[in-house]
Amino acid sequence: QVQLVESGGGLVQPGGSLKLSCAVSGRTFSSYVMGWFRQAPGKEREFVASIRGPSGITDYENSVKGRFTVSGDNAKNTVYLQMSSLKPEDTAVYYCATGIIVGARTSGVYNNWGQGTQVTVSS
Repeated sequence: QVQLVESGGGLVQPGGSLKLSCAVSGRTFSSYVMGWFRQAPGKEREFVASIRGPSGITDYENSVKGRFTVSGDNAKNTVYLQMSSLKPEDTAVYYCATGIIVGARTSGVYNNWGQGTQVTVSS
């Protein structure tokens, strides 16, 4: 059974940076498309970024393109989301998830989910 554990969230000032980690156990993350999603209070969960394990092909939601970078470390079986130039509107709980459809941006096609990590961007 695949388990995902996110970490690295916290409080950061606007313009700051954070690096989120998603530790994968039970199977190598390269078997999947790994997605990052976020959910702000009162809003639906939305796609942020994804990485296709074997090829490293990435996909980003437009509002984070150029600011966020998704990557993976096969040796650690961990996927990362490096976030820079953070804005208050990036405040949300961030989740990682496994999927099998390349380019998928809908949360419903991702199956295994972590518990989430809170990111708060505020001065």
